[in-house]
Amino acid sequence: MQLAKEVKYLIHKEVLLEWRSKYTINGVLLYVVSTIFTCYLSFISLGDKLTWNALFWIIMLFASINGVSKSFLQETKGQQLYSYILASPTAVLISKTVYNTLLMLVLTTIALGFYTLVFDSFTPPDMVLYYVAVVLGSVSFSTVFTMVSAIASKAGNGGMLMAILSFPIIIPVLILLIKLAKNAVDGLPWENSYDEIAMLLVVNVLMVATSLLLFPYLWRD
Repeated sequence: MQLAKEVKYLIHKEVLLEWRSKYTINGVLLYVVSTIFTCYLSFISLGDKLTWNALFWIIMLFASINGVSKSFLQETKGQQLYSYILASPTAVLISKTVYNTLLMLVLTTIALGFYTLVFDSFTPPDMVLYYVAVVLGSVSFSTVFTMVSAIASKAGNGGMLMAILSFPIIIPVLILLIKLAKNAVDGLPWENSYDEIAMLLVVNVLMVATSLLLFPYLWRD
């Protein structure tokens, strides 16, 4: 019960801070909209839905890096000390992960809507399955980059360390997401996508479990 109260309070704090500054969500939205429009101008002659699908996930990958990676890297020592005194490390990690997941769900939903609006011939035949891929992608990006940013924040060169640590984890996830989304673009039955969905769920569970085990030791430093 105490953990739930701490998580609820920390999520409320994150939402208030974001609502006051609107720095992250506005910055990521500007990046997503401008990148999609640039891709539209550059690849308007391409009618290949698979190429547009790959472009969408590349845009989402870099948008999640900009939005999620700052969860720990942008915090000052004073803010970290305040959270350290206020709540347990488990509550801090869970609240960051939940908040980043909600943030990415909002951003990816808006991005998908704008993407299908600009690339009007892109709309996948199975939009429900494609949105399932978007939801799983939001959760995967959030869990991976939240933990990696927590590790990188304890090092001197956080940006470079984050790229090194996240690369071997996020590439297999990205391959699974592109394959799952491709099944939706091709209009294949859901049975063909069960393996990718199960693998993404397993990756998310493993990342959360590993994060909960390792983060308390990082937080004490």
